[in-house]
Amino acid sequence: MLSFHPLAWTGFCTLQMLSIEVNYDNFTRLNTVPVGLSVDSLPTKEAWARDMKLKDLKILSDFFPSGEVARAYGLYRDKHGTAERANVIVDEKGRVVWVKVYEVLFLPDVNEVLAFLKKL
Repeated sequence: MLSFHPLAWTGFCTLQMLSIEVNYDNFTRLNTVPVGLSVDSLPTKEAWARDMKLKDLKILSDFFPSGEVARAYGLYRDKHGTAERANVIVDEKGRVVWVKVYEVLFLPDVNEVLAFLKKL
């Protein structure tokens, strides 16, 4: 699962990543590896991960070229230079099987994602 978030060190983005961290074992039991992505630089992402005390969840940098991964999935917000807040499920064959874009000031429901994964 690719969990896009607009920017590190912001309230909803922090809650989004922590909700995945808390449920990390639930994802792995469903044969899913979740990762977080934003356009922040690698040093920023590393410091943020330490601050959140992440143990399992990896948060990746889509910094250079800016937002290239988000653009590939149609999730780049040109006006703001960030990714949308979105969850994308990619199957083992590399096919996108589920996408949900959320309001920027909205915390994605991790249980909704887990429920979809259980149906696969």
